[in-house]
Amino acid sequence: MSTFHTPLLRAAGAAALALALGACASMGKPGQGAPLLDANALGAGKAIGAAATAADWPRQAWWQDLHDPQLNQLLAVALADNPGLQAAEARVRQARALAGLAEDRTRPKADASVSLDRERYSLHGSAPAPLAGQYAWRNQATLSLSYDLDLWGRNRSALAAALDEVQLASAESQVAQLTLQTALVRSYIQLSFEFERQECIRAGLARRDQLLELSQRRRRAGLGTEVDVAQVEATLPAGRRELEQSAEAIALLRNQLAALAGKGPADGEALTRPALRLERAPALPSALPAELLGRRPDIAAQRWRVEAAAQRVDAAKADFYPNLNLLAFAGLQSFGFAHFLEAASATRGVTPALTLPIFAGARLRAQLDQQGAVYDAAVAQYNGSVVAALADVANNVAKAQSLQQQQALGADALATAAKARQLAARAYAAGLSDAVNLLHSELALLQEQQNMAQLGARRLDSYASLMAALGGGFGALP
Repeated sequence: MSTFHTPLLRAAGAAALALALGACASMGKPGQGAPLLDANALGAGKAIGAAATAADWPRQAWWQDLHDPQLNQLLAVALADNPGLQAAEARVRQARALAGLAEDRTRPKADASVSLDRERYSLHGSAPAPLAGQYAWRNQATLSLSYDLDLWGRNRSALAAALDEVQLASAESQVAQLTLQTALVRSYIQLSFEFERQECIRAGLARRDQLLELSQRRRRAGLGTEVDVAQVEATLPAGRRELEQSAEAIALLRNQLAALAGKGPADGEALTRPALRLERAPALPSALPAELLGRRPDIAAQRWRVEAAAQRVDAAKADFYPNLNLLAFAGLQSFGFAHFLEAASATRGVTPALTLPIFAGARLRAQLDQQGAVYDAAVAQYNGSVVAALADVANNVAKAQSLQQQQALGADALATAAKARQLAARAYAAGLSDAVNLLHSELALLQEQQNMAQLGARRLDSYASLMAALGGGFGALP
């Protein structure tokens, strides 16, 4: 009898499965999805090709190459106390919690319950004698087990998507961290320049005050006119305004740096003049653009977004197939307590539950189309990030190369101004020229010094931007 029924049961099961599959909703013809861009298919360009060397990728604390202890301390405080970073880390914890919920759906469930009810049963109800018309205790203790077989991998795909989103949140947290680091370093570099600019403006105003005094003495001696005095006086208000603008910029930058560090304005006011020093010119690793994909947190985030979207598409496809849950329970039931714990009070059962999406085709196809659109959008964002990242590197390389040339030209101009000032000083000492010419040559020298300070600040800023473009140490060992 067993030999006869086993093939029959298998055939019946196969028939039931075929019937269930036949009753499923049709998903139509889902699209293939947008293709991911191959970074190596993008031409790196002459700037990147010419600058590529065997240099290492940026380390995590890349700003330490600027050799400023105050900056290092400021970054340490910012990475610990910045509210934006704390919010990004909270989003990572939230993604991990959601992944835990998704993982729970892939595991068997076990629930236990105990109920003790005292109830008066109706004399004319369904309760038989002697319970009818009497009060009695109805006691029940049940242990239930359930397991979703997940035949088509819907729960597993949802879990994989949730784990990918944990990685996505982690990469986005790294993006926020790199954005903070870059903004703080660039603001600090600008603060350094404003201090140098302020020094040059003060020295220039001192020279103009001397020029004004000389012009007034020449007028009183009959060697000059009111026009000469007025021409010098006209330059003083502009210089004082420029000095005030520089003081304003320093105050605002101090407040900005304090805010980036998660501190109040008083901490910004305590910042002293920066002492930045970059001992080596920035160089590019030779493995561009291929390794750039694993070095930039924004590209990594977009890639994890694509992976999560792909898993969501698989989960949406699995919804078109039947779902089978196994339910089992065992427990004790009795009226009153006398026989509650006896074997005769035991109850048990098994309940398979089959869900067929027969009339849900339109809704399921809409869900699949929606997830497909999310995937295509994620791919487009990833491709755009790859293109933008390579352009970012190329722009910073081109800027660094241009600044190197500008600094060489600026050094020539500074040397020429210094030579002119030296000649004017010699002529004044020999009595061949007056102090006016000497002061004008000193003003020209101060202007070239300010120009060189600006070029130096732009070079440091270019270095910070290039480190960010190369990923800022993302993926590097601490």
